[in-house]
Amino acid sequence: MKKVGNHNSISRKLLLSLSLTLIFSLTSFAQDAAAAPAAPAAAAPAATSGGDPVKGKELFNANCAACHKLDAKSTGPALRGVAAKHEMAWIYKWVHNSSEVIKSGDAVAVKLFEENNKSVMTAFPQLSTGDIDNIIAYTSEVKAEPAAGAPGSAAPPGTNVEGGGISNNIILGALALVMAILVVMLFMVNKVLTKVASNNGIEVAPKEARLPIWKAFAKNQFLVLVSSIFLLLASGYFVYAFLMQVGVDQNYEPIQPIHYSHKIHAGDNEINCKYCHSAARVSKNAGIPSLNVCMNCHKNISEVAETTATPEYSKAFYDAQIQKLYDAVGWDKAKQAYTGKTQPVKWVRIHNLPDFVYFNHSQHVSVAGVECQTCHGPVQEFEIMKQYSKLTMGWCVDCHRKTDVKMEGNAYYDKIHAELSKKYGVEKLTAAQMGGLECGKCHY
Repeated sequence: MKKVGNHNSISRKLLLSLSLTLIFSLTSFAQDAAAAPAAPAAAAPAATSGGDPVKGKELFNANCAACHKLDAKSTGPALRGVAAKHEMAWIYKWVHNSSEVIKSGDAVAVKLFEENNKSVMTAFPQLSTGDIDNIIAYTSEVKAEPAAGAPGSAAPPGTNVEGGGISNNIILGALALVMAILVVMLFMVNKVLTKVASNNGIEVAPKEARLPIWKAFAKNQFLVLVSSIFLLLASGYFVYAFLMQVGVDQNYEPIQPIHYSHKIHAGDNEINCKYCHSAARVSKNAGIPSLNVCMNCHKNISEVAETTATPEYSKAFYDAQIQKLYDAVGWDKAKQAYTGKTQPVKWVRIHNLPDFVYFNHSQHVSVAGVECQTCHGPVQEFEIMKQYSKLTMGWCVDCHRKTDVKMEGNAYYDKIHAELSKKYGVEKLTAAQMGGLECGKCHY
């Protein structure tokens, strides 16, 4: 009989070729689908004539937006379509001096005043009739519906659509079917080759018996010794590294009951950290801001702008978080009044030092002038707040060794700084040279 090599290698080569062909085909299809042009967005409705809505929007944001919204009640009523409710002559008088119109006994003015909790509207005598026409033109624009596929818009539940309109489930099903066909073909090819070899008197060469690798390893005493030493050292290294990370919660990023975006507040709107965390200037703890601080702004901000939405978080999501705030403080945005029904917000603490460690925020923020970002990272870029630094003893000590003490405007340190600078032969002292490494500074 003739002896030949193991024909199973032919089957493996065939499987590899078919797999590469399938992967290349699917990749090409995915690229074609991704390159398909998107559907054109719906045209925006035409602006109402009689004024310039673009200029009107600027005037509205500068003069009216503090108390009015287009489509929701705020301190004052919603203003979209207000031109259809009142005559322009009456609107001119109302905007220039609403108090005089109310005092004149005008029934419409008195009713409007009563419906809005008797809130007195600021007089705007500086606005000309042309300015008011522009504002009215802006408020008369038809509300644009959000375009399908806009940033932040979500697909209906249960759908998972790729470019070109083909579902992922169809692609996965086709892929599974092709793989099943390949498996069946390989079994058939193997069976045919076995029959051909048998009919032609060809004997397939048996595999050579080899010593198992674990037996070969056990017989080599030097290799066993070296491997044992390496495993012991590696185990010690990893155990030490693991134990040193106990209690270190760097990058801890819990989900809060109300989604608060530092990126929007501290980043886009440039709100100072100490406006909300005011206790950091005078207290050991930075404290959790009271919800009343949030309501200073959100009493009139019940929804975010369309441009605030991101692919991950839609406008509807952010508006729902503002509603959670209203539910917590008991604010009725329709009536613009507190209901008296409140709900506690169970915030999840992120930064938590051990009980045996003393850290004073006011000493660092007010005295040393350390910026919040030094310890908490670029919070103005965080969508979800997290623990940026390690907050370990080594991390604190390293900071004290590198940070110079700020002497400008701080007469308390003048004398001690003059004496210690001569002792150490330096012009500026670090926190460590001023006693910042003494055990009693942080442990008591």
